[in-house]
Amino acid sequence: MALPKRELLWLSVLALIGLVVLPCLNAFAPKESALHVSSFAMSLYGKYLCYAVVALGVGILWGYTGLLSLGQCLFFALGGYAMGMHLILMIGERGVYKSRLPDYMVFLEFDKRFPETGGLPPWFTPFQNFSFAVSAVIWVPALVALVFGFLAFRARIKGVYFSILTQALTYAACLMFFRNDFTFGGNNGFTDFKDVLGHDLNAPATKRALYIASGLLLLATYLQCRWITSTRFGKIQRAIRDSENRVLFSGYATANFKLFIFVFAAVISGIAGALYVPQVGIINPSEMSPDKSLEAVVWVAVGGRNSLVGPIFGALGVNWLKSYTTHSWPEYWLFILGGLFVFVTLLMPKGIVGLPEQFRVWKQRWRVGSSPLGVAKEGAMGTEHRVSPHPAPLPEGEGQGEGERDRHTPDGRATVISEKSNHVEAAGESHVPNRRVATEDVP
Repeated sequence: MALPKRELLWLSVLALIGLVVLPCLNAFAPKESALHVSSFAMSLYGKYLCYAVVALGVGILWGYTGLLSLGQCLFFALGGYAMGMHLILMIGERGVYKSRLPDYMVFLEFDKRFPETGGLPPWFTPFQNFSFAVSAVIWVPALVALVFGFLAFRARIKGVYFSILTQALTYAACLMFFRNDFTFGGNNGFTDFKDVLGHDLNAPATKRALYIASGLLLLATYLQCRWITSTRFGKIQRAIRDSENRVLFSGYATANFKLFIFVFAAVISGIAGALYVPQVGIINPSEMSPDKSLEAVVWVAVGGRNSLVGPIFGALGVNWLKSYTTHSWPEYWLFILGGLFVFVTLLMPKGIVGLPEQFRVWKQRWRVGSSPLGVAKEGAMGTEHRVSPHPAPLPEGEGQGEGERDRHTPDGRATVISEKSNHVEAAGESHVPNRRVATEDVP
């Protein structure tokens, strides 16, 4: 896949700023300098980048396939838990209780529940290996998405029913993880991580490395999504969004296409969750709560769901606004978020990336508003036809050249239709697009 030169230029500039300039300002700029980027800011920006990857998963499902998933953060949290299981086991005897078991396992007396393993649940043991934990970051979300998607798409569940089911799935999982006897820390989850691969998580160099890894993940995910949407698969994907029945009648197994993209979105969300956990320092069931997934939908709606750049802009912008608002006016954040969603839904249906096109339409409507010509908008295609309210009658036989034919209406009038014209210039209640229609009385 060859990217357009303009897109490649923008990607190169943003990658240079995000992956080279910011880490260098953190590493080399003096702390008293205005150009210095703090380690806290690096972790915060890394968190935003992880959210942007989740937004891409929502965008490729909702904007390109027509599947509104209200449970995408479930897969994000599953990837985070897989990585958190490894990180919490690596604490060792540096915890509060000076035990090789995590603190919450000592507090909840897991040694009595699992005496044969010294208190460690058997399913935790493989996660002492970093490679196994990384593989679980991929296959755990993929397996959950595969099973759920297979059952849902095989039953031809779509539309609002699919959205409700995904929300029910994440809510059920959230309730399950909140239970202390589920062995995953209950409502506290996993926290107090010390290091990853022997590197101190609080060290500036480690935070820079995690930030760069998050940026590379976002770049790789964008390019992968860009490639998918530019292939034949992507065309079928958009055809399913526009009219699934037509694709079915054309002989394609739409369930397989939807299942693949659903699993793909789950995997990239899981990987983002795995990078999110060491930067934030905690993972608990609140990360998979339904309101988190709804928030991800707002990110995509604000940015624009019909593009790949829109979800990224939306995730970065809304989360920056959240950080600022919850610091200055924490009690008003939910009102601002809800108002933002309503505003975008009513006035910015195509999001931030659709504003230039929307402004062009508004400008054209304003210009045409003072003209005797009306503007008829042709659905989602955005095609406009100028309609003259008082067409001049054509002399008999005139204008019926190549590509034109007569059509007699029930009231005894002849209609001359031209296939070559791009405007409907007359008359009556004609709804034929891209044709010039004129009428004359038949003697």
